[in-house]
Amino acid sequence: MAQMGRPGLSAAQKAELWQRWKQGQSLSEIGRALGKHAGSIHGVVSSNGGFMPPIRRRSRWALTLAEREEISRGLAMGGSIRQIAATLGRVPSTISREIHRHGGAHRYRAAEADTRAWDRARRPKRCRLATQPSLQRLVARKLILDWSPEQIAGWLKREFPAQGTMQVSHETIYRSLFIQARGVLKKELLGHLRSRRMMRRAQAASTVGQPRGQIVEGASIRDRPAHVEDRAIPGHWEGDLITGAQNTHIATLVERQSRFTMLVKVPGKDTASVVTALSTQIQQLPSALRRSLTWDRGMELAQHKQLTLTTKVQVYFCDPQSPWQRGTNENTNRLLRQYFPKGTTLSQYSQGDLDRIALRLNQRPRKTLGFQTPAAILEASVALTG
Repeated sequence: MAQMGRPGLSAAQKAELWQRWKQGQSLSEIGRALGKHAGSIHGVVSSNGGFMPPIRRRSRWALTLAEREEISRGLAMGGSIRQIAATLGRVPSTISREIHRHGGAHRYRAAEADTRAWDRARRPKRCRLATQPSLQRLVARKLILDWSPEQIAGWLKREFPAQGTMQVSHETIYRSLFIQARGVLKKELLGHLRSRRMMRRAQAASTVGQPRGQIVEGASIRDRPAHVEDRAIPGHWEGDLITGAQNTHIATLVERQSRFTMLVKVPGKDTASVVTALSTQIQQLPSALRRSLTWDRGMELAQHKQLTLTTKVQVYFCDPQSPWQRGTNENTNRLLRQYFPKGTTLSQYSQGDLDRIALRLNQRPRKTLGFQTPAAILEASVALTG
């Protein structure tokens, strides 16, 4: 099996990730730019609810590393707390707390103290919803009534004009819903949001200029030749995507006559990624097995013309909401769930892993084939047409 782990993102990569997300780029676009799988990008973004984390900065009142080094030198020279405080221009109580907090006069080390102080400062400040139970309960009740966070925030401002503790911004409500680590508003309340989203999208995210929701100049399944329907000739395929956790996907291709299955690793669900991966896989087939492909109307095949140009395979599209029109593929996808249970992160599988799983499926006898195997049926068909 594939290795479960993968190298993480560096601080610089995470900074670039969030800038691209803020600009409205998709998970797949960000993944390609950073050389990472879209699932890795989804994991980072979703863990923070889609909100760009604030840049961490030290408080201007906090002791600096240079000041801590001066404290360490002063202690080594036997200086008193008041002497060290006078040298730094700090009050003695600040120096006293710093020394006792980090091991006392004999164990104080500037670098260790500075690191621990920085780590402690990582703890997030509790939001108003967390500190005001009555406000939290009121917001939850309004969410259950399907009020939007903006409506709730506006109503609270009008209802409690003189009570700041009973007011909260709509962004705080969204953060408390999307970032469950805050432990403020229950995840079930997400179901009352109109968008049904599980994380915040950037305001710059737009579908302008993108052919979303429609396949441009795609041939209908109704135009597919009759010999495709009766499975008389090999080389006609049905395809789809299997979806896993963290926005990960695998493309599945099933040959209609033999039920022979191919699995294709795709780096993202965007059409460029899917079409490129499918083209690479299909081109490995002999020309006798490259005739047509029937797909649903998912936008992952928006660039179907490029696929046809590269592979010479004609693409046909099912009618909307008609998965039974590619029933062979639907049945095969159900069989594949034995190997890819729902909730599995599919990016962990290499193309070699997918090939081995497909081989296992293709060497299993099928009732619909008279208990012959898809591999045997396909081999015989190619021999006859060759």
